[in-house]
Amino acid sequence: MAGDIASPFDIVIVGGGPNGLMLACELSLAGVRPLVVERLPHRGDQPKANGIVGQVVRLLRRRGLAAEEAPMRAFVFGALPLDLSGLDDNPLHGMGIKQPELEELFEKRALELGAEIRRGHELTGFDQDAQGVRLRLEGPAGPYVLRTRHLVGCDGAHSTVRKLAGIGFPGVVTADVVSRAAHVSVPGAVLRMERAEVEVPGVGTFGLYAWHRTERGAYAIMPAGPGTLMISAMEWESGAPGDDVPMTVEELRASLARVTGADVPLAGPAGAGPHLLRRLNGRNTRVAERYRAGRVFVAGDAAHVHSAMGAPGLNLGLQDCVNLAWKLAAEVRGWAPPRLLDSYEAERRPAAERVVLHTQAQLALAAPGVEVTALRAVFGELLDDAAARRRIASLLAGSDVVYPMPAPPHPLLGRFLPDLPAEPAARARPVLLDPEGRLRVRHGRVDVVAAEGPDAVLVRPDGYVAWAGTPGETLDEALRTWFGESLEVAV
Repeated sequence: MAGDIASPFDIVIVGGGPNGLMLACELSLAGVRPLVVERLPHRGDQPKANGIVGQVVRLLRRRGLAAEEAPMRAFVFGALPLDLSGLDDNPLHGMGIKQPELEELFEKRALELGAEIRRGHELTGFDQDAQGVRLRLEGPAGPYVLRTRHLVGCDGAHSTVRKLAGIGFPGVVTADVVSRAAHVSVPGAVLRMERAEVEVPGVGTFGLYAWHRTERGAYAIMPAGPGTLMISAMEWESGAPGDDVPMTVEELRASLARVTGADVPLAGPAGAGPHLLRRLNGRNTRVAERYRAGRVFVAGDAAHVHSAMGAPGLNLGLQDCVNLAWKLAAEVRGWAPPRLLDSYEAERRPAAERVVLHTQAQLALAAPGVEVTALRAVFGELLDDAAARRRIASLLAGSDVVYPMPAPPHPLLGRFLPDLPAEPAARARPVLLDPEGRLRVRHGRVDVVAAEGPDAVLVRPDGYVAWAGTPGETLDEALRTWFGESLEVAV
């Protein structure tokens, strides 16, 4: 089309947050050079997530993006304590990293791998045809047009890509939940880290880290730097100030007093910032009605929004991107089997529905009221059982998600395999684990690696098992299904 700019990018990603940058890393590892466009001129430094919890932490370690991680010894579910210290094969892993640092880490890796990132560029429109997508963009030098083969929206809950693609975003709004959070200083406060509590002289002692429920709401307190705490208070109320009314530290103090029954003196935070000062009115819970519209895809918050209880957002969104990347790369490089791209929504939408389920349940368990108190007592008794704790840990980690696989039944099939040889996995390639050393794949798309164990295992680039068992016709079929018909196996 006249005036279009010739593009060396087969895939354009809109949104330069953690999800968009992770997608850029994964595409680059798979041999496709992406372009990331982000409307903000600089990488964000506002306080958001303080870490990652869930299965994706193990994948990040495999990619060399996380230090050696360990399972979490304790967590919370709906402001109820979740003791994980005695669980065998605890699935819930964590990585303590603030979101600005995470974005910096992902951006550095994406640039090292050859991705291009354009900040201060905004998508204003697009149309697509059988050959690709024509993007209309606004940059610092003015408007321009760019063609690409595929477009992915990682541009958040208010996604421009999703709206322009005509993808519905159905869900519910819990209007009466109001959260207030800020970085503050508390005069005289004494942190007792070994007991996970903070003492405020003359006022009382409060728990650290997790959400703590009272009969009037819930609160959370976390260290946020020398002399600074992040305090959150959540209430179920109507008539809270609207978004047009600025949030203040005094408003948070009043909310915390209502929730805890104690007037904690709060002052402005120490240090230069940036500092958090936020009020959230209501809770949106939504899942996109579809994850694909032709050559356009959505991932991360563009595909789903939910309560932040349990910190599931990054675990869910980053795994969307890891799932989509190798499939898009296969399409671009010309070897994608039929319906491979369709499997993205088929696998990731149910994962989002699981997160919606447990975040709504957690929000309900944290609500005030005598009925909820009774429910918590019953639920707390269930958590005395190790099997129940492990099931909740798997739900929080996302390790209970099993992808449908067209292969003979096997305990590993469709599940994430956490332990893989590092080198092939770091290249985001499929791996065939061969316990007998007798297999070879004649095509170069799959790495064959010697491994211990009774069965051979075929692992996709996203870490999920596509086949396991004794080599034969079913392995050959799985290789064709996921990695193209030109693959053959000799035993």
